[in-house]
This record gives sequence, structure tokens and C-alpha cells, in this order.
Amino acid sequence: MNRKLILVRLRDKILTALVEDGVVAELHCDEEKRASLLGNIYVGKVRNLVPNIQAAFIEVENHIQCYYSLADNREPIYTKKGNPGKMAVGDELLVQVCRENLKSKPPAVSSNLNFTGNYAVLTTGNRSIGLSSKLSGEEKRTLRKWLKPYEDPRFGFIIRTNAREVSRETFCREVEILISHYERLMSTAPYRTCFSILHRNNPADWLTAIRDTYKENLTEIVTDDKGLYEKIRDYMEQYQSEDLEKLRLYEDPALPLIKLYSLENALEGALKERVWLKSGAYLVIQPTEALTVIDVNTGKFDGRKQKQDTFLKINLEAAVEIARQIRLRNLSGIIVIDFINMETEEYRKKLMEVFASWLHRDPVKTTLVDMTVLELVEVTRKKVRRPLFEQMRQKERKE
Repeated sequence: MNRKLILVRLRDKILTALVEDGVVAELHCDEEKRASLLGNIYVGKVRNLVPNIQAAFIEVENHIQCYYSLADNREPIYTKKGNPGKMAVGDELLVQVCRENLKSKPPAVSSNLNFTGNYAVLTTGNRSIGLSSKLSGEEKRTLRKWLKPYEDPRFGFIIRTNAREVSRETFCREVEILISHYERLMSTAPYRTCFSILHRNNPADWLTAIRDTYKENLTEIVTDDKGLYEKIRDYMEQYQSEDLEKLRLYEDPALPLIKLYSLENALEGALKERVWLKSGAYLVIQPTEALTVIDVNTGKFDGRKQKQDTFLKINLEAAVEIARQIRLRNLSGIIVIDFINMETEEYRKKLMEVFASWLHRDPVKTTLVDMTVLELVEVTRKKVRRPLFEQMRQKERKE
């Protein structure tokens, strides 16, 4: 598989596209200067305690109040505490933004501090060693061996899939940098004023794509904008120098990258509610407040075989496209799919097997939960960034 990461300007935004064998697999559209709160670490102040939902509301910079689960955070990291014992209004503690605001929900913060690198994540919440499920047994054994000298009771590590592509020297250098970030933050935090930001995840949202893109078979990081090229090069020289050789400035004014890869068409299609399949069937994709609903419809499909065989063919085609659309649109949370009902248990089992195999290709953790008695298929996907429709909706609100 040939994979390219393409970054172009689209009006006042940066459009990032991951292209796999000529097909757009992922899209993100970010403001050039907007830096996400996600991953930032603050000295926050407890403004309110809500015992009946086991939560606190903690203020960080610019009067932003964030949700803090008391049940999930048993070990708060206090910088200044007024009263001994339980948490109280006015207490100051270290928190990291673990979820951006989503529609009517405020951002969420946690005492589980994560320092994210290209190949590893240092975490204070889970002090063991976790490894990506996409790594082979031999790769896991090798990486555990490399990490052994750095084990510490104060923190643990999560080893990312990208670590399979890197040398021991580069991997260990990054681990040492993550530990130095952690130690510097913990030593300076007691002396910082309330609402200070102690760690910023990244200078801009669009740069996270360079860090977080899986590097297996990634051949190029390319842009046709000289200004973006300089910013990307500066970022990579500081944080990702081992991949600098993949960075390229595309120079062909007659055919810009956005036209070469039909990125505007791909973006338009990824925002539509209806997605047509080659068979003539179609999907209806509807994000709601609580979950995303995907409905499979026979549409113009003209099957000549028995009805159940026809339904299986449509569902299998839909399963492949749904897995692609989930990744392309960056859908997350709970996703419910209403496939066409099939009477045969053998056909239902085959559908679930094929669907699971395609979902497994997603670099973001995606779980096929089950098929309910009503034959609704449940999927969960980890939230990493805002879904594409939310990124575009934010732009519309500003306009």
C-alpha cells in the first residue's frame, strides 16, 4: 500500500488528507492558527462540586469550566489545597483536557496526565506497560526490552503502532524526552499560578496529523504551499526529524494538489448525508447528539437472484463502505448501523466477519460490539479529534 499525507490551503483553512493507493482515506479541515485544548495540561481551580453525579467543574484558562469525573479520578494531583481530606471548592490541581467540548457538552479534564510522542505515550494514570494490539508478538517483546530501563513506579507507557517502524536509538530518545517533560512539569507545577498552561499538546490542530498518522508505508508528506512547507519542516526538525526525508514541496501551478487528488470533491462527498454504492443501494449517515445512525437502503439495486442473496450482497458492499466512511468522516463514540434484515444466521455471521475485518484496518481503536435482537449492529470508536462535520460546522458558525 502506498500512503501519502497531503496538506493544502482551502480558503482560510488547512485541509489534511491521507491518500492510500490513490483513494482519500482520511480528511481533516482545521483553522491554521487554532490550537485545540485537547491534551493541554493546566493548573485548574475547583469551582463547583456536584455529588449526585460524582463530578466537579474545574476552571482552566479564559474562564473555561470543564467536567471532571470524581469516580474516574481517584488520585487528584493537588498543587495547592485549602482543606485536608476530600476535594473542596477552591482547590487547585493539575488537570489535562481529555475531551474537547462537543455540542452542548463542556470539555472534560482528567488527573490522568498523558505526554504523547510519535512512538510512545507516558501516562500517570496507568503505571503499567501497554502495547498496541496491532503490533506482532515479536515486536512487542522487542519494544518491552527497549523500555525496560525506563520503568518507573510514578508512570507507565503505552507503545504506539508507529514504534514498529523506528530504530532503538530513536525510540529511546523519545522516551527520554517524554520523561523529561513529565519531570519538569511536576517540579514546576507547585510554583505556577492558577489557570497557567504547563504543557501544550501542539501549536496547531493540523500539525497533529503529522504526528498521529501511522507511518507504515507512508511514502510522502507533501504540500504545494511554501508557507506550510516551512512550518511543517520547522515542526519536523524539532519533533520528528527521522521523517524529514519524506517531506516534499510540490511545485506545479498548472495542477495544484487539491485538483490532482480531487480533494474538494472528496470533502463535499464526506459531508453528504446520502452515500451511493456501486450496486445502486445507498447509505444514510445521520450524526445525532448521542450517537451516529447509519441506515442501509436497497435504493436502485436490481438483484436478479433470490431475495436473501440480494440482501447479503448489498450488506457486504455496505459494510466495506461504512468502515471507509467512519474513518473518512472521523466518526466516534457510539455508531448504530441498520443493515437490511437477513433471515439466515449463516449470512448474518458472514456479514459480521467481513465488517469486523474492515473495521480492524482503522488505525483508531474501533470495536464491533454486537448485533442486537432487532438486528442493529453496534460499533464504538475512540474519539481522537472532532468529526469532520463538526470541523466544518464551526466554520459556518463563524461565517
